[in-house]
Amino acid sequence: MLENNLLVKKFRELSEKNERGLICYALPGYPNYNFNKNGNSNIHNNDDTTLQIVSTMVEAGADIIELAIPFSDPIADGPIIQEASYQSLKSGTTPQMCLKIAKKIRAKYSQLPILIITYSNILFKLGLKNFIKKSCESGIDGLIIPDMSIEESDEYINEASKLCLATIFLASPNTNDLRLRSIASKSSGFLYLVSVYGTTGIRKSIDNYTIDTIKNVKRVLGENITIAVGFGISKPSHGKVMINAGADAIIVASALIDKINKTKDNDSREVLEEIRSFVACMKKVCKIENK
Repeated sequence: MLENNLLVKKFRELSEKNERGLICYALPGYPNYNFNKNGNSNIHNNDDTTLQIVSTMVEAGADIIELAIPFSDPIADGPIIQEASYQSLKSGTTPQMCLKIAKKIRAKYSQLPILIITYSNILFKLGLKNFIKKSCESGIDGLIIPDMSIEESDEYINEASKLCLATIFLASPNTNDLRLRSIASKSSGFLYLVSVYGTTGIRKSIDNYTIDTIKNVKRVLGENITIAVGFGISKPSHGKVMINAGADAIIVASALIDKINKTKDNDSREVLEEIRSFVACMKKVCKIENK
């Protein structure tokens, strides 16, 4: 059903090139200042900042963009994304604005898979069917709703499937094999494998249980579904470990927000260069050398 979905096509292309996917996170409304050609900044009042950040990610090697719609209580996210989401909401970012930005990204990159990540309250407040329809019209290829339980997902999956949108569910290190198969049966596009106990964030090293989890998920599910690993991937060495363990893709989020946070004086040129360099380094580890 999703054969022509850009997300599915992208993973097929990556497989043919013996590459793994790099999924990069962007948050509309953050940072809440505009970029201009002089590198100076002013208060955010349009979509240019997000579009430039996403463009930089894509040009540096990002295969897929995970575009967030900020929510007031992002329970799956750690302090870095929580604070960024708060600042985005404070600056006036709405779901409608995020979908408008998605439409601009789609206009610039016709073959780029774009995902929306948000929480179920956003869907139900806007009307589930209406939200999914508007997402499709904005050029979205799939949805990640961390707090959507598989037991209550039938209507969501049905409406998304009608419009050929992928429904991406999450599994964690403590998900048993039976439930893992159930989650995989509801997922399309890929399965989002959480690499740690807890929320998103930056960490210094990879625990052995993370490696064991990836290997177990691949053993249980085989090649029936693509596995993308996220939460805590902060540097290229982390990505390499995940890929060596069997991940088909890696997801980078908090580390990208952290790059924005650490730039000095809101210098847009420095922000974009930090993002470009980081994404390029992360993409390098996604290219598997032929043995």
